[in-house]
Order: sequence, then C-alpha cells, then structure tokens
Amino acid sequence: MTIGKAYLRIVEDRFRRVKELGDNTFRQLSKEDFHQKSQEQSNSIAIIVKHLSGNMKSRWSDLLTSDGEKPFRNRDQEFEDPHMSKEEILESWEEGWGILLTAIGRLTEEDLLKTIYIRSEGHVVLEAIERQMAHYAYHVGQIVYIGKESKGEQWESLSIPKGKSKEYEKEMKEIHQNRAF
Repeated sequence: MTIGKAYLRIVEDRFRRVKELGDNTFRQLSKEDFHQKSQEQSNSIAIIVKHLSGNMKSRWSDLLTSDGEKPFRNRDQEFEDPHMSKEEILESWEEGWGILLTAIGRLTEEDLLKTIYIRSEGHVVLEAIERQMAHYAYHVGQIVYIGKESKGEQWESLSIPKGKSKEYEKEMKEIHQNRAF
C-alpha cells in the first residue's frame, strides 16, 4: 500500500470516528437539548450542526473543481437558531457528512497534492483535509461537551469511563491478542 492510499483510508476512518462521537451524543438528547444554550451568545448544538453541515456542503461539493466557499452558502445565517426539529437537525447532519464522505471516497492519492481553493486561498488537498478535520473535531467536541452538560448524571460516556482505564486496557489486550494476522 502506498502512503497516499494509506492516508486516504486513515483519514476517512478518522472522519467517521468524529461523526460517530456526534451520533452517539445525539442518541442521548431530546429535542430541547439540541436548542439549549448556556448563555445568549453561545451556540446550541442545533446551531453547531447547522454550521457544520453548511461548511461540509460548501467545502466538499465539487472539491477539486470549484472554490470551497460556494455562492449558495450563507455562513452568517448558520449561526442563527434554526428552530428545527430533532429529525431535521439530524437530516442536515447526515447530508453534510454524506457529501464529505462521498468526496473523500472519490479522492485518489494523485489528488492529494492538487491545489484547491477556499475563499480564493490555495491549499493542496492534503492541507485542506487536515484543515477540515481540525475544524470538525473542534465543533464535535463542543457538541459532546454541551450534550454531557445537558444530560448531567444521565450521560453515558463516549470514551473510557472514569476509573475504568485498567479494565479497558485489559479488554483491548484480549481483543488484539486473539486477532489473527
């Protein structure tokens, strides 16, 4: 396997894992939780999802052939409360991720060094991918934090629960030692 092919496989997996953190947070939330804000100038989960989806649609549609800031995008509007149902929010989330994952799946290793533009600024595709990964992980981290705060004691951990590191390590060792190579 070449470095380019390995990178594309790894980055697709990482994007899927970031999405999964959001998905697993959303499963624990009510409609009201999606619209909760800690203060007026804060963003709710619904707003963050609206922003992420708008960004994904803009950046990943026609990735190699048009500027990543599409004329159809209204970024400022993404930060207004969407007054959407939980189902509509999740539909928007899935649409954005679908466009992203389709675009990543179509890339070849030769594409990684091509120049694309975001707001007229040139980036090699590899750089643009890393830029978006950092952006999405940042916002999904916000989503998880807000979700955890809103659920309090009912929150189901998305990672290794406190005080369970040794148990988790033992479980992983058993899984990986039993894997045939």
